[in-house]
Amino acid sequence: MVSQSLKYAYYPGCVAQGACGELYLSTRSLTQALGIELIELKKASCCGSGTFKEDSQLLEDTVNARNIALAEELNLPLLTHCSTCQGVIGHVDERLKECQTTQPEYVTQVNGLLSKEGCLPYRGSTEVKHLLYALVQDYGLDKIKERATRKLLGLKCAAFYGCYLLRAQKSMPLDDPFNPQAMENIFRAVGATPIYYGGRTKCCGWPLASYATNESFQMAGMHIQEAIESGADCIVTPCPLCHLNLDSRQPEVEKVIGKKLGLPVLHLPQLVALSLGIDPERLGLDRHIVSTSPVLEKLGF
Repeated sequence: MVSQSLKYAYYPGCVAQGACGELYLSTRSLTQALGIELIELKKASCCGSGTFKEDSQLLEDTVNARNIALAEELNLPLLTHCSTCQGVIGHVDERLKECQTTQPEYVTQVNGLLSKEGCLPYRGSTEVKHLLYALVQDYGLDKIKERATRKLLGLKCAAFYGCYLLRAQKSMPLDDPFNPQAMENIFRAVGATPIYYGGRTKCCGWPLASYATNESFQMAGMHIQEAIESGADCIVTPCPLCHLNLDSRQPEVEKVIGKKLGLPVLHLPQLVALSLGIDPERLGLDRHIVSTSPVLEKLGF
């Protein structure tokens, strides 16, 4: 068990409450099992997925300053389980903290807009942290290994980090943005075997999907094929948008590249929760487009 209680202001994001509802379910199941308390920010808004700044940087900063201020009101770190949300909100937090010194008038402008809507001001008093790094840094790999009573022995997992998690912020103190190890270290802690391949740190193609669909699917197909050729039983991702392109759209990807793939794609909390012996149905593993049955059969569920 954890030596002291971990508590976060939980920012679930849009996709985990819609198209990837299984991510919400598995995050709740995992954190409850580990004794991690989540206070959900029910008044939070969409981070914008990087699109707000195309129209206005001030818009992106103000919307996400409000999200951060909701966590600051609770005196808690803001926890997200989406690489894209981490990249966007984390980058805004990083920029506004810098502006407090270099451009205080800009932070005053942002807070003035928040005040007009009856919102609390951004103070820059907390941090934005992805579930991946909360597990590795705050909870600890040793404790995860201890709690993993159902080791995922023989399962070969290919990490897919997503580009926002690794390179949206100037500073990446918890991992190497070009050669990260956090996911692979979690795989080892739960008894699985990490598979290394070139695509694990690249873009899944999701940002292109709305206007360059074929190119998007070709990118996704390239990464999935490379993972298969490297011997992976599954891809594991900390980003629901990556999950949508790699899992939900995998049948469409197959049509574009003219090749059958059929590689299961798991959310990070699903994988860790399986190692705790949590029932797959509680984790929404039956909700995926590509069947997760091969993974569950290999693990004896």
